[in-house]
Formats: sequence, structure tokens, C-alpha cells
Amino acid sequence: MQDEDNSVVEQLESADLEHAQIDAKQKLLLEFVKTLTLEPAATTDQQVVGLREAGYSDPQIAEAVYVTALFAFFNRVADAFGLQNPGYRELDTPPARFQ
Repeated sequence: MQDEDNSVVEQLESADLEHAQIDAKQKLLLEFVKTLTLEPAATTDQQVVGLREAGYSDPQIAEAVYVTALFAFFNRVADAFGLQNPGYRELDTPPARFQ
């Protein structure tokens, strides 16, 4: 979801789904992920049906749930141990092992 000037990333970081330059299908998935993140018990069968109708397969929906859950886990672990990386967005080049 990154674009050349990072405007989409910035919109998503500020939770501005309404104005983010992404398609309706992606917005629907991100709304589901938002619900799953903020109020997991509030997710509904209708949301999953809507995702299917938008073209997402059950494995894709499951992957979105797994990734969301993993990020919640990692964030909580990082918060618990006070881990920080304030410059993570300023990385210019990938680590040598990825080049």
C-alpha cells in the first residue's frame, strides 16, 4: 500500500480510511481489521460475508485475521518491554541481508 510519496501510508497511519486513496475492496478489508483490532468481539458474520462478496477468499480473510492478531501480539510485547524504534520510517536502505 505504499506509494511514491507515502501519502497513502500517511493517510492510513492517521486512520483516515475515508480519504485514503485505496479502492473500496481494500477499505472494506481495513474496516474489518479496524474492528478486529479495536473491538474483536464486535466483528460480525455480515462483515465476513461482505468481504467474500467483495472477492476475498476465506484463506485471504483468515490471513488478514492472523496478521492482525500477530501485530497486536508484537505491539503488546514491544510495549511491555519498552522497545522503541523511533527511526523505523527513515530507513533508506534495507539491511545487507536483504540486498
